Amino acid sequence: MCYGTNPLGALNLYAEGMGTNSVLFYRFGLAWVIIAAVMAVRRESVKVSWKEFAVVTALGVLFTFSSLTLYVSFTMMAAGVASTILFTYPVMTAVIMATVFKERITWQTVAALVLSLAGVVTLYWSGKTGTLPIWGVVLVLISALTYALYIIVVDRSDLRMSSFKINFYVLFYCALGMVIYSLISGQALMLPPTGRAWFFVGWLAIVPAIMALSLMVYSAKYIGSTATAIIGALEPLTAVAIGIGLFGEAFTMRLVAGIVLILGAVVLTVVKK
Repeated sequence: MCYGTNPLGALNLYAEGMGTNSVLFYRFGLAWVIIAAVMAVRRESVKVSWKEFAVVTALGVLFTFSSLTLYVSFTMMAAGVASTILFTYPVMTAVIMATVFKERITWQTVAALVLSLAGVVTLYWSGKTGTLPIWGVVLVLISALTYALYIIVVDRSDLRMSSFKINFYVLFYCALGMVIYSLISGQALMLPPTGRAWFFVGWLAIVPAIMALSLMVYSAKYIGSTATAIIGALEPLTAVAIGIGLFGEAFTMRLVAGIVLILGAVVLTVVKK
């Protein structure tokens, strides 16, 4: 639910005139400052081994790509639709676990793949002009894949450190990634122009960054990557509710069908005897 509030902050900051690079830089930068302050109060060391450094670097790169592609897609399509397409990541997680880590492929996994693809196709044809922008869909699918990999790395890396410490490094790399992206794209970083903008920057830093990432780390460790991804079913529903309730986005029967198909795919992924 925390991660599903991304559109609430992002769309309001876009309306304030801020670009994707600025929104994400201040989101991650402020979140990193807060995490650093919490670690200082806890007197928690930031020292890591070389192996741990490699893992948190990989996590930082993955989450940077996942966030950037998702936020750019918000400028191309309705946030509720983008966030629903993003929820193909549990199916991707299950497939990667089966192919790379040799988890047994069941009929549920195959059925889930079919349903998820059908759901994405249904959503693809739900735009006001007949179709959604192909590059927007591609960006969301890239975001879903990198997020799936992020969860799997957290689950399989066996990091012996707190969620705060992991996210101290992840958020640092994310903020650094936005600086690099700004330099490459030629887009200057823009300060939040109003108090209202700073409020939504704070929201993005605390709710869909610190809270979502910290809780996800603990979930992956306790119940595994696939189950963690599945329970994220509230994410697209939260995003759709925000898009409809606050931004006046249309709630069509095609959108309903797409949500049902994708959530059906996700449920099938973890159904056991």
